[in-house]
Amino acid sequence: MPNQNLIHAIRLPRAKIILFLVGLAITIILPAFFHNQWITGPIINATLLIATVLIGPMEAMMLGLMPSTVALATGLLPLPLAPMVPFIMIGNSLLIAVFHYIRKSSFWAGVGIAAFIKFAFLHFSVTLVMARLLDSGFTAKLATMMSWPQLLTALIGGVIAYPVLKNIKN
Repeated sequence: MPNQNLIHAIRLPRAKIILFLVGLAITIILPAFFHNQWITGPIINATLLIATVLIGPMEAMMLGLMPSTVALATGLLPLPLAPMVPFIMIGNSLLIAVFHYIRKSSFWAGVGIAAFIKFAFLHFSVTLVMARLLDSGFTAKLATMMSWPQLLTALIGGVIAYPVLKNIKN
């Protein structure tokens, strides 16, 4: 018979499981239908911010690992971008962690600072690390994709998340 304490320790409330599965569906399915950073980016970032508040930062970080992994596995993310996947995962985790701690003081400061840190991390990852691994022409395109659009899609994600969270709270 399994250890009852272990089983009790890993139980999650049903609502959290459902919310996690909804977030998982959004982060996996959305990129398959929309191959546009300006559509998928804000919605995935909003999903990660909402998940951080509703189900917790660790669960949200698990969701943050999915989009780039699934996109790479299904061919939506070009194979030459495979070295960037761990950096995207870390960027999502930074967004979640920073937002989680700062939002307690101010939602908007949490969104703004977290978005900036994600953007800075991804931008410098491309310029410092990827530039050594990839062709310079490809790196320039990747650098653009991982610079200011990352900041804007994370900020737009916050704008989307705010009314959702406000309505749930009410």
